[in-house]
Amino acid sequence: MKTLALCIAAGLCSLQAPAVLAQSSCNSDRVPVPAALFERFVSADCEDCWHDPKTPEPGPSALVVDWIVPTAAGDEAPLSAAAAPDALARLHSLARAAPTGTDVHTDTVAPRPGRLRVAVGPAFNDYIGGLVRFTPPRGAQAPYRFWLVLVEGIPAGSEGSPVARRVVRNVFHGEWPSGPQADLRPLRIPDNAQASRLGIVGWVQDARGHTVAAAQALCPPQPEPARR
Repeated sequence: MKTLALCIAAGLCSLQAPAVLAQSSCNSDRVPVPAALFERFVSADCEDCWHDPKTPEPGPSALVVDWIVPTAAGDEAPLSAAAAPDALARLHSLARAAPTGTDVHTDTVAPRPGRLRVAVGPAFNDYIGGLVRFTPPRGAQAPYRFWLVLVEGIPAGSEGSPVARRVVRNVFHGEWPSGPQADLRPLRIPDNAQASRLGIVGWVQDARGHTVAAAQALCPPQPEPARR
């Protein structure tokens, strides 16, 4: 356990060193700031929703997140393997009920957003390091609620989905009383996730609920790391 903790710490530290970062991780430094946040919430009971050819899709400049929402059926739900408990927390923050099918939430990112940097480090065993760093825009109202989300990219036509998806695999979220802020976090990789398809996205909302910053680091495919 001590070895694992040390290795995760080393991976997280590498996120702050540009020379190492370019070789072993990916970040949002040269990625255009998303113009909108586009979240699809899919009930874990609704297998047909995953296969639906009419699944809503955003424009190319949106940050896309696919939440699989747990249900009372638990592990018996058809999509339970990808269900994210934090989906319920996200719905609560939006004052939305859990869907029985597919529900979509969209929000425009502020035209003069704050500076948000996200990065993801190399995977080690069942963990991967995530970084979020934020400088608020002028005029934004604290406190700030942030979401750092580990996502798995599913290409269109893969695994029965007619559209490309970014499925939530782990989440780190919380509140900052003011800015600027930065956090490092080891995120567990679920057993059924493909580490080679993982990336990280993030966004920040101010006290009025406005999305004042968004960023994404969608890594190119990597070899699957060995797990113990």
